[in-house]
Amino acid sequence: MRRKPALAVSAVTVALALGLSACGGTSTTPQSSGEPGQPAAQDKADAALTGVFNPSTKKGGTIKLANSGDWDSLDPADTYYGYSWNFIRLYGRALTMFPGKPGAEGAKPVPDLAKELGKPSEDFKTWTYTLRDGLKYEDGTPITAKDVAYGVARSYDRETFPNGPTYLNELLNWPKDYKGPYKSKGADFSSAIETPDDKTVVFHLKQPFSGFDYLTQMSVTMPVPEAKDTGTKYQEHVISSGPYKFEKNEIGKGFTLVRNDQWDPATDPNRPALPDRYEVSTNVNADDIDNRLISGDLHVAVEGTGVQPAALSKILPDPALKARTDNPTLQRLWYTSINPTVKPLDNKDCRIAIQYAADKTGYVAAYGGTTGGEIATSLLPPGIPGYQKIDLYPSPEGKGDLNKAKEHLAKCGQPNGFETNISYRAERDKEKKTAEALKESLARVGINVTLKPYPLKDYFSLYAGKPSFVVKEKLGLAINGWGSDWPDGYGFLQQMTDSRVIRESGGSSNLSVRIPEVDKMFDQALQEADTAKREQLYAAIDKRVMEESVILPGIVAKSLLIRGKGLTNVMVNDGQQMYDYVAMGVQ
Repeated sequence: MRRKPALAVSAVTVALALGLSACGGTSTTPQSSGEPGQPAAQDKADAALTGVFNPSTKKGGTIKLANSGDWDSLDPADTYYGYSWNFIRLYGRALTMFPGKPGAEGAKPVPDLAKELGKPSEDFKTWTYTLRDGLKYEDGTPITAKDVAYGVARSYDRETFPNGPTYLNELLNWPKDYKGPYKSKGADFSSAIETPDDKTVVFHLKQPFSGFDYLTQMSVTMPVPEAKDTGTKYQEHVISSGPYKFEKNEIGKGFTLVRNDQWDPATDPNRPALPDRYEVSTNVNADDIDNRLISGDLHVAVEGTGVQPAALSKILPDPALKARTDNPTLQRLWYTSINPTVKPLDNKDCRIAIQYAADKTGYVAAYGGTTGGEIATSLLPPGIPGYQKIDLYPSPEGKGDLNKAKEHLAKCGQPNGFETNISYRAERDKEKKTAEALKESLARVGINVTLKPYPLKDYFSLYAGKPSFVVKEKLGLAINGWGSDWPDGYGFLQQMTDSRVIRESGGSSNLSVRIPEVDKMFDQALQEADTAKREQLYAAIDKRVMEESVILPGIVAKSLLIRGKGLTNVMVNDGQQMYDYVAMGVQ
């Protein structure tokens, strides 16, 4: 769904990290200003996939970004979009992070606020982190272990903060009936998190978890000073612990980040902090974003999901524009949730009928053809450990099997089909096109679908991710997408298929999977020390979910990204699955 920082203490360190001479050799500005129809010499398609495009240590300038919708939240406790986790590292620091390095190295946790990775107990149920010296907020006050613990504790309250992952809610040994620091004000939660001194944070888990450093790179471990916490209004001015702070923030319009003069680069070996400013506009038309990227009026489409179909027709035939693009295959699935809480989809045969009636070539077309992805038949993308080829509902070329669909409609007592609704994020034209394609293909067997668009910002908290709303509005189908939180089967599957993450108050990342057997398999995977056996469990979870037909896999995602003119240090890595925003500079 929605889904880690970058480089250096000094210009010398940045140069060494980027493989440059410490004496200062940097490349020229990457302007795509060659002869019409010809790429500029320094531009090359996919250059940011295998290395760093246009490396530089130059500081200064403004990076301009735009979002076709709005953030779910700027609050570190309340955000779960992949682009938000990428961007939030500019103004927030977690205990660990994914570094701004190309490829697989960009998905290996390194220390951030902590001066080293976590120290586990022998049974991996206790993890201890020690903070670096000299850490400060934007107001000059020191960052303490209690601030980290408080930040995690407030994220426990998923009624106040409906978005965001629930890993630490489930894994830590929270007190019985604990509801977070607002509703359980003053309650002792040291059974889950201890802070024996200002520099030490100790996490106590209910069960072993050997990959805990992957969890502490998430934004929920970013510190929040309790005295400055304003609850749901905190997103209006998050107190910065990173190299940038908010100069202004107009929710629904955009915001500006400027340098945080209290940030000490000596405490932060992972962020080069090259630009002086970031200017972000929200709720901008997606096609306008693409046109501005092409013209050079904008540097980054912050969502990182790739250009729209209209822009593809301009970019692909033009060598100069194509040379400014990167087309990564992602650890991401675009899919449709099939809700068994909405009649007649409470009958498995009705759900299976959708699998057979769907023409997935429409999914591919909606995302721009082969540059947008390839047809998927199960949940795990091929790049995730545990992937196995699973195809329980085969059809010729992915176009559907209408005879099989009709057979299952008859079995579920709906031989003439039925009516249901399908939701999608209103600002995402690709999702609209997907919903329209599904409407057309399902109608071939009498399944009549009505499209229901909802705003991206609240799609999960108020609409598709709120079970009571789903039932009330008969959202039998919900367009969705998911990317790995970290590259393994648990990091991909758990938050989208474990029924225990479903929140009745809204904000659910799992919209449709309620299979107790799957929940037990996740618990078993946490206890399994043998890697091969653990990966077999993830494949078994994938198959079990497909057997219940509560998810319609669409495509394994690719995205055609276009590099804004003048950007430096551009890279796509496994940690971000898009351009790494913390590494970027601009000339």
